[in-house]
Amino acid sequence: MKKIIFIVFAIIVLLALGFFALNSYIYNEKQADTASDFKDAEYIIEGERVQLEGGVADTEVAPGATATSVTRYFGNELMVDLNDDGRDDAVFVLTQQAGASGVFFYVVAALNTEEGYVGSYGHFLGDRIAPQTTELSTDPSHENVIVVNYMDRAEGEPMVAEPSVGKSVWLKFDPESLQFGEVEQDFEGEANPSQMDLTMKTWDWVRTDYTGGESVEPENDAFTLTFNEDDTFGATTDCNGIGGSYSATESALQFSEMISTLMFCEGSQEAEFREMLENTTAYSFTAKGELVLDGATSSAYFR
Repeated sequence: MKKIIFIVFAIIVLLALGFFALNSYIYNEKQADTASDFKDAEYIIEGERVQLEGGVADTEVAPGATATSVTRYFGNELMVDLNDDGRDDAVFVLTQQAGASGVFFYVVAALNTEEGYVGSYGHFLGDRIAPQTTELSTDPSHENVIVVNYMDRAEGEPMVAEPSVGKSVWLKFDPESLQFGEVEQDFEGEANPSQMDLTMKTWDWVRTDYTGGESVEPENDAFTLTFNEDDTFGATTDCNGIGGSYSATESALQFSEMISTLMFCEGSQEAEFREMLENTTAYSFTAKGELVLDGATSSAYFR
């Protein structure tokens, strides 16, 4: 009888050990799927997913292409709790270079979650600039606003000129959309992006920033964009009116079935404005109340 009890006890012990060993294996496997370091996390740069390994990612420019795009950790880290969960997150600068097209700088964030680091969308700073510091704003009216200081070229200087003009960009991070929004340095009060929606107002086009560093502003205030509750939109330009349909999810946006009046206006910016809408793939709201329409190579700002 004692022998039988001993055998049963031994079997129970072996099963328990096997159970704990299996759970330990599953846990370790799950841990391998998460980024334990923000230099190994995945980020979204210009709509493309970039998986860093040791702070570097080498990806094909296009399927089957021999040219590659190299994304690299630059530095200027700021450790700060971005979502008030008691854990310090990371804000830092990445560079991306494809051949001889330039060196583009982006600000990114990595949320420090219980499962590991989650990377954000990249916020474009400029081409061949010289980042200086990344810090929290000391302005009490701008809580958790991140200030990125860098040197750029003076307006009109060639790209080969050394950056010599000090600039700063103030950024507010939205943990839900994982995106940065720009904050005006003299802006009194802040908008809440989570409470904004496309149909809340008629939006006025302010400017469009391109990945190559070019920025275009409307020459007059004729350009507006209105989203209707029935998934249609209307736009005015410096020449014709534009209408059509749109489809939007939490962050994705696409315009379709565009039609417009056919008046010809010399020197009009309508073609550029319409192309910007046609190439839109995503949208977001900034902490200063702006709507941002993102395409593959541009970000258009509306107020």
